[in-house]
Amino acid sequence: MYMPFWSLLLIFVSRNVVLGASPSPPLFPAMFVFGDSLVDNGNNNYLNSLAKANYVPYGVDFPSGPTGRFSNGKTLIDVLGELVGLPYLPAFANTLSQGSNVSAGVNYASAAAGFLDETGYNLGDRVTIGQQVRNFETTLKQLKNQMVDDAGLSQHLAKSLVVVHFGSNDYINNYLLPEFYGTSLIYNPPDYADLLIGIYKKLLLDLHSLGLTKFLLGAIGPLGCIPNQLATGLIPPGQCNSGVNEVVSMFNDRLKSLVMQLNSDHPGSIFVYGNSYGAFSDIINSPNTYGLSVVDRACCGVGMNQGQITCLPLSVPCPNRDQFVFWDAFHPSQAVQQVLAQRAFSGPQSDCYPVNVQQMAYM
Repeated sequence: MYMPFWSLLLIFVSRNVVLGASPSPPLFPAMFVFGDSLVDNGNNNYLNSLAKANYVPYGVDFPSGPTGRFSNGKTLIDVLGELVGLPYLPAFANTLSQGSNVSAGVNYASAAAGFLDETGYNLGDRVTIGQQVRNFETTLKQLKNQMVDDAGLSQHLAKSLVVVHFGSNDYINNYLLPEFYGTSLIYNPPDYADLLIGIYKKLLLDLHSLGLTKFLLGAIGPLGCIPNQLATGLIPPGQCNSGVNEVVSMFNDRLKSLVMQLNSDHPGSIFVYGNSYGAFSDIINSPNTYGLSVVDRACCGVGMNQGQITCLPLSVPCPNRDQFVFWDAFHPSQAVQQVLAQRAFSGPQSDCYPVNVQQMAYM
């Protein structure tokens, strides 16, 4: 078919304009992550810990293979980073041994860590929340050497996204393990939630005092529905442990109240409640809506509901991983991570209160 010269020229010019266009700047200059295995991307690789994921089949769907992420592929942090335009974050441990660039952010999270220093000791070493804050202060020294002046650093920090996800281990690797911990004998569920929230508030104020102002705070998910809890055999098939979910909900209710208080006390900052509990419950109750079908057992694991022992090295996971809500006994699959990240990024107030991540970027 004949095409006029000017049409060909227009196509050529348009194509090169598109190809040569500069990529959009990220919505946040950096992202800093504090938390546990749900957001850890390799900090536990260097610890004497049973809570590690730097071996196959972890990472079977991740471009770099097993890196220490507790997923078959990407974590919520990886997907959220893509949505806001940031590269994959280095684990803090790698910024020391490999000299990674820290200007776009760092991940300090550690599997088995909780609000209480004792939490997770049954699994070995982990980076406590206090140490995670001190590790961030180490990063601050690196950033000061890179920034032109203190004002530039202050602006960089104030515009950065901070993701905090703690609390799950304070239940599944503390309160719900009376054979290892005495907390359930000392505290009733409301008092225990108050204890954790008090530590949470101090953590956030410590980070805020260091110049961070935009916080996404993940709620604890419905732990009574994870394969590890179903593997106790005490729950009728097709149901979750409602008692565990009620206990966890006490913490989440207090976290949302804390968010409202902090936003009132610090008008120049923004604290957001990420409703992981609600979003995850929605996925479990309506899996077909998200192209999922298996909600009550792990893709990779051993024992009842494949949740008694998590992924062993070189074990063979299920082939239809995109159909599973849970990757292993405790952690969601990449398919679910993508849903959770998208809902945090652009969801309504029922997903993120009072604003979502996309809206945070313009505040």
